Amino acid sequence: MTAIVESMFDTKIAVLLRDDLAGWQALNVTAFLVSGLPETLRGEPYIDADDVHYLSMFGQPVVVLQGDQDLLKKAHERALSRKQPMSIFTADLFATGNDDDNRAAVRKVHTQDLDLVGLAIHGQKNAVDKIFKGARMHP
Repeated sequence: MTAIVESMFDTKIAVLLRDDLAGWQALNVTAFLVSGLPETLRGEPYIDADDVHYLSMFGQPVVVLQGDQDLLKKAHERALSRKQPMSIFTADLFATGNDDDNRAAVRKVHTQDLDLVGLAIHGQKNAVDKIFKGARMHP
């Protein structure tokens, strides 16, 4: 079903998670990562039969993948070399409690030394597939 739905779009939203995260961490990281994707990806608001309005969501599926630390590093390097915008989540962010501390934790680490646990990208399908080459579907 996912492949059929994905084929309807020229672009892809994908999240890559490190494969050793606890369940709660994987969910938390995914939520944070997709919150960094552009507002322009949002569709129209949802409205139920009683005319109650709900927030809009992405207009296309989000594919959640996993891989080891080495794959995350390679994907990050590929995205950087292609100048592909991305959101990142590092292990240090599990110990912070607000956005200012999150930014400070990332700011103090050099790019090649980031302890990545996840990243998210929205881009052309083939570009995203190349960046995340080797990743597998998250269970």
